[in-house]
Amino acid sequence: MADNEDKESKTEPATDKKIRDAIEKGNIPVSREAPIFASIVAMLIILVFVTKHNAANLAQKLSVFLDDPKRFSLQTGADATHLIHAVALEMGKFLVPFIVILTLSGVASSIFQNLPQIVYERIRPQLSRISLFGGWNRIFGKAGLVEFLKSVFKFFIIAVVCVLLLKSEQYKVVNAMFSDPSLVPEMILTMAIRLVSAVSIATIVLVAADLIWARIRWHRDLRMSRQEIKDEFKQMEGDPLVKSRLRSLAQDRSRKRMLAAVPRATVVIANPTHYAIALRYDRQETSAPLVLAKGKDLIALKIRETAEKHGVPVVEDKALARSMYDNVEIDRTIPPDFYRAVAQILFFIFTRSK
Repeated sequence: MADNEDKESKTEPATDKKIRDAIEKGNIPVSREAPIFASIVAMLIILVFVTKHNAANLAQKLSVFLDDPKRFSLQTGADATHLIHAVALEMGKFLVPFIVILTLSGVASSIFQNLPQIVYERIRPQLSRISLFGGWNRIFGKAGLVEFLKSVFKFFIIAVVCVLLLKSEQYKVVNAMFSDPSLVPEMILTMAIRLVSAVSIATIVLVAADLIWARIRWHRDLRMSRQEIKDEFKQMEGDPLVKSRLRSLAQDRSRKRMLAAVPRATVVIANPTHYAIALRYDRQETSAPLVLAKGKDLIALKIRETAEKHGVPVVEDKALARSMYDNVEIDRTIPPDFYRAVAQILFFIFTRSK
């Protein structure tokens, strides 16, 4: 009952952090049908491009043992070992392309679904994996029912395809009994290619549906409740990296707000390139000059550039700019200690403008 209520409360999509943590732990959407389909396609490639050529080479090599067996001495154990090694070598040459193609198909199917990564959590021993109760739920639960239905569907499709194909080829099979025996392998290979091709085409729909279903189920299993989202947000707020990011965003917004206010300034007091303070003075607004922006180095240059662009006077006073930068705050009036020096600058500006 509690499990059902817990699942019903998880109505919100998973956050980026939840998805990222799941992937790091190896919890990724995987379709079991994709590797099977890749194996079928690999078998088709083997039958079309590899089997005929390799089988002919193997038959040619092994025919030596049948045509002239006297050439191979079996008097001692060393002779038998040598013969076994020779046969094993030829069989190895025949099977290596099969193994390589099947292996590559399996790897390709995994890469197609998810990028490869090393996850130690997946190989760590866990008692829950050998739990009888957990195994029972996996077999007879909803996921087990879905896998059973897929297996039934695959069996039905493959059975239908095999019956239809063999029925269409029954006359060729009967006629092969009265034809040249050397043509039988070619006929069997052709039938095998047709059969595997038909099965691969028939299972494409199942594979595509399973890929989509695997991702839908994965996102559904990762859904969160609103309380989990709130708890995660609180946890992230305590993360130093998150705090640093938030501070950086706040500083960016503050700089943009300062630069946007510079065109309203009455004067910018600068220390040619290192410091800049933008002040606004209007008797109807404040009793003392108001600090609209301040900055040093690149920010100072940006303040000067914005001021010059909008026709705001820029007065260079190294000592005053340096001293004001350490003692004034944005959106506040200047301290009384700077009244006299700033008043002289404003008097000069107002007189020049008249």
